[in-house]
Amino acid sequence: MQKKIILFLITISVFLIPLSSMAFQIVPCQNGCTIDDFFTMLSNIYDFVVKYIATPLAVIALIIGGIMILVSGGNPAMAQKGKDVIKLAVIGLFLAFGSYLIIKTLLVAMGYQYSF
Repeated sequence: MQKKIILFLITISVFLIPLSSMAFQIVPCQNGCTIDDFFTMLSNIYDFVVKYIATPLAVIALIIGGIMILVSGGNPAMAQKGKDVIKLAVIGLFLAFGSYLIIKTLLVAMGYQYSF
């Protein structure tokens, strides 16, 4: 039980420490917002999700998958489950970082000219 609590606290701290020291605002304007501010906000949300949520979760999944393979001890089912976790974590990283291309394509199709 104590190991689960310690693991939970470590996992929470991995997310809370970067969030507490985050130095940018998600919403770039306070009043008198324009459409450019809206797209800047979308860019900030994308950066936040990829940098502070998707990447740490994928790293944790890669570590868990590696540990599962390491401690399988000849159990092929557990080793296969570890390989599946690693494979899904890598696919998730590709989707998170590849979503930039999808967003860029949609913005260009809508006619927005941006510089990020």
